[in-house]
Amino acid sequence: MAIKRARKANPNFNMSSMTDIVFLLLIFFMVTSTLINPNALKLLLPKSTNQTSTQPTVVVSIDKKQTFYLNTKVIPFSQLESKIVEILKNSEDPCISIEAEKSVPIEQVVRVMNIAKTYGYKSILATDPE
Repeated sequence: MAIKRARKANPNFNMSSMTDIVFLLLIFFMVTSTLINPNALKLLLPKSTNQTSTQPTVVVSIDKKQTFYLNTKVIPFSQLESKIVEILKNSEDPCISIEAEKSVPIEQVVRVMNIAKTYGYKSILATDPE
């Protein structure tokens, strides 16, 4: 009866498949990170079953302290109209997205909508899906 000797494991390990996986994960995360909007404000928006696919040219946000933001930058309401007009003056299809928290009085939203109506801009009230 012959005695079998135990084979030693091969210490050489091929890392090429692991490198491929890491490379693919890197590409995946780079692509998906461009889809995330890092400039978005964290607002608690009202819920709605209807969603629109229109891309706004300008985003006006109103937080619970009734602070106005124009594309994530704080702006006093007195300057809001002139800045919106300046941004949208050369736009083909001007559209304003209004992002107002649930607790913001509707009169603040209407003030922004009046600016849009005065200049003939489209306005969208942003909501979260239900």
